[in-house]
Amino acid sequence: MTLDGNARELSVDLFKNNINLLENGLNYSIVKQNTIAQNIANVDVPGYKRQNVSFKEMVNEINETAVQTNRTDNRHIPFQSKLGTQSLSKIINQQYGRDGNNVDIDKEMSDLASNQIYYQALVDRLNGKFSTLQNVIRGGK
Repeated sequence: MTLDGNARELSVDLFKNNINLLENGLNYSIVKQNTIAQNIANVDVPGYKRQNVSFKEMVNEINETAVQTNRTDNRHIPFQSKLGTQSLSKIINQQYGRDGNNVDIDKEMSDLASNQIYYQALVDRLNGKFSTLQNVIRGGK
């Protein structure tokens, strides 16, 4: 049994979108983890301003800087190369300490725990996707 071009393209698009969404979520979580770790490391540095990562801004940056490749045949799989930088912002109009540092260690630790749970959920979902694909490839055995 063979798939016609439309069915093949539909199956590739469904698979690609799921994996890409999970990949974008993991990338966000990694950047968020690094940002939180940097904030925690600088909790006692005078004048340090807390940094934050916005998922919405990161997605917008990726969409704005994506380079669409040319397809010479409709049967070719479309893909995009992502160029861009990470979307970090400094929170400058808050001050918690006399020294000008605005890092709240309790908030950072809470954000760290939330981000770890989010990351693990994405990894579990990605493992489930690959497990399903592996099961299909083996013929359900």
